[in-house]
Amino acid sequence: MTRYNYTAYKNGSSNIVKGQVEANNMREARTEVRSMGLIPTYIVEETAKEDKTKKKKKEVSRMPKMGLAEQIDFTSTMQILAAAGIPIIESLLFIENDATKLKIRQVAGELRRQIMNGGTFAGTIAKYPEQFGHVYIGLVKTGEDTGELEKTLDRLLELLNKQSAIRSKVIGTLMYPAFVILLAIFIVLVMLVFVFPVFKDMFDQMGMQLPWITRVLIDMGVFLKKNWYTIPMGFIALFAGINFLFKWKPSKWKIDEWVLKIPVLSKLVQFSNFANFIAVLQVAYDAGVPILECLYLANMTLTNHTLEQRVQEATVKIQQGQHLSAALRATRTMPKMILFMIATGEQSGRLGDMLGQAVNYIDKALDNIIDIMTKMIEPIMLIVIGTIVLILASALYLPLFASYMGM
Repeated sequence: MTRYNYTAYKNGSSNIVKGQVEANNMREARTEVRSMGLIPTYIVEETAKEDKTKKKKKEVSRMPKMGLAEQIDFTSTMQILAAAGIPIIESLLFIENDATKLKIRQVAGELRRQIMNGGTFAGTIAKYPEQFGHVYIGLVKTGEDTGELEKTLDRLLELLNKQSAIRSKVIGTLMYPAFVILLAIFIVLVMLVFVFPVFKDMFDQMGMQLPWITRVLIDMGVFLKKNWYTIPMGFIALFAGINFLFKWKPSKWKIDEWVLKIPVLSKLVQFSNFANFIAVLQVAYDAGVPILECLYLANMTLTNHTLEQRVQEATVKIQQGQHLSAALRATRTMPKMILFMIATGEQSGRLGDMLGQAVNYIDKALDNIIDIMTKMIEPIMLIVIGTIVLILASALYLPLFASYMGM
């Protein structure tokens, strides 16, 4: 009997349980953990002693973190080589020597060295959750346990490509308004720093009472011209503040709650989140992962905290014996068509096929939402730019018009 250390998910919540079990192999260890009413997320054979802990941490620190594009390249090559019947060690050696990107070569080299020392592919990548992610690790473990690593890598590749496509769609939608806003800020700064101070002398010579908007903008321009260093400091403070708001949990959770109340934007957030959620759920289910573990892995893809919490509540209800469709319906966040497809799949025994149909439906719906947002953003940006131009022009020309009227 071998002793295994495990980390598991308890009662469909964020509670994590750690412990040890004794079993003959990894599969029996996972079965033993599940028999205790837990969802295993990390199981590894206890081979290291206390005096080797520092050495292990040092090994983990050498692994570079791959981006999504690099994960796709790595997984694609592994899948092709696995389909050709090439062993894991030789596949990693090929990637280590011939991959185009340095990070991928370093990852393959480190994985190969550890596997040659007696580890498994799934057990080795499980040491690097920050580099590969829990979803990737969980699916690879299932692939090794079921002897279908090749199919699992193919499913993973499809999943990663889908995540990349969704990310590209969302980023592409937000790029245009971000560019317009930055351009507007640049134009305003140029006007304030270089144009309004020039007009100040002319207005002073006219000796007339300036409108309040002109006085405010001139004072701002004079201040920024004398204290130019406040401009980059202001940008740094602005970006740091925004970054803090989206990373500090209380503020991020509040923002996640608010965006779900904004029309159209809430649809974009919901469908972009559930696109990844359903895709992972389908891939994990087809790989033979138990439904509770499927939900655990899928829930990790949700970036909106409110949606994540509601799906966790649904997981608890499923543990208590409720059907998947009924538990998800109670969250009141998932599209009704998706719920109908899941319910149909449960009743007909074709849940995997219906989840695949749900993925296609969400992709099309997300495309429609992005098209609507793109069409809405254009007139909104025109209104914003027009308003800025109107304010600047009014501040410059109102004193001139007043002067001509007084002549």
